[in-house]
Amino acid sequence: MAKKVSVFLADGFEEIEGLTVVDLLRRAGVEVTTVSIMGVHTIHGAHKIDVQADKLFDEVDYEEMDMVVLPGGMPGTLNLGAHEGVKQVLEQFYAQKKCIGAICAAPSVLGKYGMLEGRKATSYPGFEEELKGAEYTTDAVAVSDFVITSRGLGTAIEFSLALIEKLIDKKKADEISHSIIYK
Repeated sequence: MAKKVSVFLADGFEEIEGLTVVDLLRRAGVEVTTVSIMGVHTIHGAHKIDVQADKLFDEVDYEEMDMVVLPGGMPGTLNLGAHEGVKQVLEQFYAQKKCIGAICAAPSVLGKYGMLEGRKATSYPGFEEELKGAEYTTDAVAVSDFVITSRGLGTAIEFSLALIEKLIDKKKADEISHSIIYK
């Protein structure tokens, strides 16, 4: 059975971070749903690229999901951090030890909710203080059990491949990496 992932989209999200995840996970056979937290299907990216989300936040059954992903960007990260529903889903996933991915500034949302305490984590430079209690690293991707964080746009492919490895296996991640001529 295919793994299922929700990628939260908010106005001001970093387009490359969100869409690279969607693209590579779909290439790996993962069922990805882009989810608008804005109450409308059209999301305005940080660089004025409009994206049509598959579903609105309240239309998704998160119990069916194997992972949720938070792209970074500004003010997208602030919008994610201010959304009560996103907070509830993250808390539910964290309690159930279901996979959570966050890239760029978005790991700060996990830090805000105490989900990085004692975990190896990374983020966009300047957000280190927001990762409360984390063992901060400058690695491109930090995998700490079921929480995966990454630094930013330049690490979006590596982040996506780490998500594939976590959801499926290293062989599939390597297959996708090879198919896109990455490293």
